Amino acid sequence: MSALLFALAAVAQQTSASADPHDRGTAMLARLVRDPRWLAGSLGDTAAFAMQAVALGFGSLLLVQPLIVTQLVFALPLAAWWAGRRPSRRELVWAAVLVVALVLFVTVGEPTAGVDRAGLAAWAPTGSVLLVLFAACLVAARSATGTARALLLAAATGIAYGVVAALTLGVVDTLSDGLVALLTSWETWALAVAVVGGTLLQQTAFQSGALGASLPAVVVGEPVVAAVVGVTVLDERLATGGAGWLLVAVLVVVLVVATVALARASAEPGERSGVLDTGEQAS
Repeated sequence: MSALLFALAAVAQQTSASADPHDRGTAMLARLVRDPRWLAGSLGDTAAFAMQAVALGFGSLLLVQPLIVTQLVFALPLAAWWAGRRPSRRELVWAAVLVVALVLFVTVGEPTAGVDRAGLAAWAPTGSVLLVLFAACLVAARSATGTARALLLAAATGIAYGVVAALTLGVVDTLSDGLVALLTSWETWALAVAVVGGTLLQQTAFQSGALGASLPAVVVGEPVVAAVVGVTVLDERLATGGAGWLLVAVLVVVLVVATVALARASAEPGERSGVLDTGEQAS
């Protein structure tokens, strides 16, 4: 349900954000908040995040976040419909590969939960690396244009949203301790900053290029970052061994390849016709 809602929100927000590729920052936000499509997408995003938080209340990052990748299966056919075409056979094949790989990953890997919260000391090593990668994406995006800019901003968004997913576990756990504990927890405020920053970056990425250029980087980046945090910070594990590890590694590669291939297959018709790639048209 969360993946479906995220997909609907992404398509609505991308069509709104890409309508004017020239405005930036607060000017872009001022325009977006007056657009019913973007407001509808934001409502969908909020509902999707709430559903994701509920799912994380029942399962680990290693279980929930890979399933969020299915938003790509929903979003790109929706984008194709919006562009006035039908999903191709190639798209349908890669969508099937993606879904099968996800099912096998969850079945074979048997993700197990770790701890819901970790202190700043536990976060420091992984958090520092993610912060450097995040900053590098933003610096490189400043001098990039078109698809390259969209990819870099989307990669930064994926990092932010992966951290959001990890922090959500801690915030959900804090809810049981009452309002005071929630408002005094560092995770609550870090989550708020990551959500706001990630949302602004995602809208800028949508504005910079086609949905097929930006959304896959977000969809792949978010579960990868969340999984890294889950393993290195929250002590989550995959309950497999022996040949199971080899199969899991193969499945992860297949998931990434299928995601990228599905995105490219869905973006090609729009790029040829100029329907979707508004950022490159402007440049």
